[in-house]
Formats: sequence, structure tokens, C-alpha cells
Amino acid sequence: MTDPWVALAADTNPGARIGELRRAHEVFTSDGRLETPVRTVVGQSWRRSARARVSPDGAALVELGADEVGPYRDAHPLARVMPMIRELMSAYAVDGEHLLAVCDAHGRLLWVEGHARARRRAERMNFVEGARWAESEAGTNAPGTALAVDRPVQVFGAEHFLRPVQQWTCAAAPLHDPHSGRLLGAVDITGGDGLAHPHSLAFVQAVARAAESQLALVAPPSAAGSAQLSALGRDEALLVAGGRRIRLSRRHSEILVTLALHPEGLGGDELLIELYEDESVPPVTIRAELARLRRLLGPELRSRPYRLGLPVDADFDTVVRRLESGAVAAALGAYAGPLLPRSQAPAVVRLRHRIAGQLRAALIARGDPGLLADWAYSPWGAEDLPVWQALAAAAPPERRAALLARARALDEEQRS
Repeated sequence: MTDPWVALAADTNPGARIGELRRAHEVFTSDGRLETPVRTVVGQSWRRSARARVSPDGAALVELGADEVGPYRDAHPLARVMPMIRELMSAYAVDGEHLLAVCDAHGRLLWVEGHARARRRAERMNFVEGARWAESEAGTNAPGTALAVDRPVQVFGAEHFLRPVQQWTCAAAPLHDPHSGRLLGAVDITGGDGLAHPHSLAFVQAVARAAESQLALVAPPSAAGSAQLSALGRDEALLVAGGRRIRLSRRHSEILVTLALHPEGLGGDELLIELYEDESVPPVTIRAELARLRRLLGPELRSRPYRLGLPVDADFDTVVRRLESGAVAAALGAYAGPLLPRSQAPAVVRLRHRIAGQLRAALIARGDPGLLADWAYSPWGAEDLPVWQALAAAAPPERRAALLARARALDEEQRS
């Protein structure tokens, strides 16, 4: 096999692998050992699933009810390309007795369509609209794993972490905002063993590329004379301006974030204080960085004082605006992770802590189990004890014991 993201090579008999994978799954779920038949991508996903305390006999949680999922998905950016996804995939799904599904970046299924009999079977394992199929909730599965690794992936039979899902094969590809690169969700095809072929992964990849291209047409970038700055969840910010996509170095990312915070501009000494912990850094250092940045941005980087010559729409500003308006779910949806997480620039560190602190406080105050789970099961929320405690208090009774156990374990780890 040449592609590690494909479950089976074209000439492989699926039946021959089923028993091997089931035995490997039983070994892993009993004592944590990984056996040879398990692909690297699947083994890594099983380990993440185990760390998230996913039960192999569990089920995905339906987080959005029938009255909630409609308004939520109608407002989602992927609603604009859903007609095109249907056009490309519906006949394939119905004729092959498969399902097409599209989820958001948190793994919540927004659309599940396709063959009627397949839909009835899928309902028994909560593969339904409004259910959360992130790895941290439903273990290894194509849409959840594609989101976790941000790559197209195929999952076959007993490669699924949940035993009730092991009669299915699925292939999924992530979907991104074509302008900012932000992860929006994933498109998935789910069915029986007939999907255990490289063609199904290639097909869903092609659909994802077509959807992103269509999204670029129906959701154009910011108007001329403005720029988009994406710095949440990224060590190197992305600037989209004048039709160009510029991936910035870490230091240039820190400068752009700081200048975006101060549209009135900053003097050289002020920038030094905002960007360097070490007060002995000479002014020539920041002048050299700004000269290199000017070669990238041209006249849009102005001096005396240093400032940006065009308005900047920053993703962290979007989160703050939504929080200030009380739109907590929308703020969380725009939050792709901590601001420049490895940066130690004082201005960035202050803003990073302020945004994360305000957002998590709003989530705890809201007490919505779905929103709290989005934070708790994220990489940045995995050890956030107050959020886990709030989630345990807000969760349905059948999930409360496991969540309380997780909160107690975190408490003990942080005390030791």
C-alpha cells in the first residue's frame, strides 16, 4: 500500500482483514498494545480516543436537537456549498446505499443524507444530524479523524474505535475557508465494505476541493482596501491582503497582531516593550524586523509611528466582538485556538490570556453542555479543570459519572 491514509489497497480482499483488525482492536482495548495490522494513522487515533476516555461500547452524543440543528447549520458557512455537495454526491450515495454527511469543525453532523435504508441503520448508532462525531467523543471515525489530523482519511470496519460502528466504512476530507485557511468542517461518505477502496477517498477529496473552490466564489475575501489576519491557533499568522496570502514568520506575526491592536500606531520604543521580554534588546533589532516586514507588505506598513495603512479584520477581534454582544456560541465557533500559542511577546501573551479567559468564563456561566464539551475536548481545554467540572455539572445524568471521574483525575494530577 502506498497511501497510508487509504484503508485498503485496490487489490485487497476486505474480508481477509476483518478478523485481523477485530483481534487487534480487542488487544488494544484490553491492554493498550498495538498490533501490526493497524495503520499508523489508526493507531495514533486509537491512542487519542483512549486518552479522551472514549468507551469502545459507547455512542456519539446528540448535542443539537431537531429545533436547534436547522438554524445552526443554516447560518454555517458550509450551507452555501451544500447544494453543490449534494449534486456531486447524492446519486453516488443513493445508488451505492451509502450516506453523505457534512460536519462542522467540532465534529457535529449538520447534514446526513443518502440511501433510506442506510439512514435507518445509521440512526441506531446516532449517526444523525446534531450528533457529535469528534474523535474525543466517538473515537476513531473518518470525519472525526479527518478533523483531528486535518487530512483526508479512510476508516475501514474494526479500525473504528466504537464497536457499534465497525460494520461501516467511511472516507472524509476536511473543508477549509479558502481565504483564511480556517478549518470549517469535513465532508464524509459512509457505507459498507464496498467503500473500502482507494477510489472512495479520492472521490471525497475531489468533492472537498470543489466545495472550497465554490466557497471562494460565493464568499469572496474582504473588500479591496482591507486585510484579513488569522492568528488564532497558529504559530505563524496568515495575512490575506490585496489578493495575496502571506504566511508570516513568528516575529512578524507578533508585530502584525500588535499593530492590529493599535491602529493609531506605536513608536519604536513602544513596540520594543510590547514585543520583547528582555528590556535590554537594542532598538536596531526591531528596526531590522520591520525592514524585513516592509519588504513583504510594501507601503502598507507605515512609520512614524509604525502602523498599518489599511483596516485589518483579525480573527481574534471577531471573537471579542461576539463575546461583547453576548453571542457565546458564535464566539466559540470563531475561536480556532489560543492566539499565537508559542509566542512570549508580552502584548500577545496578555491578549491570549484575556481572550481565552473571557471565553471560558462565558462558557462556564452559560452552562451549555455542548459548548462546554467543545472547549473541554479541544487540545487547549483538555486540562482545564473548571471547564471539566462545569461540564460534569451540566451533562445529562448518563454521562455525569464519567465526566466527574475525568474531573477528579485532573484535580489529582494538578495537585501532585
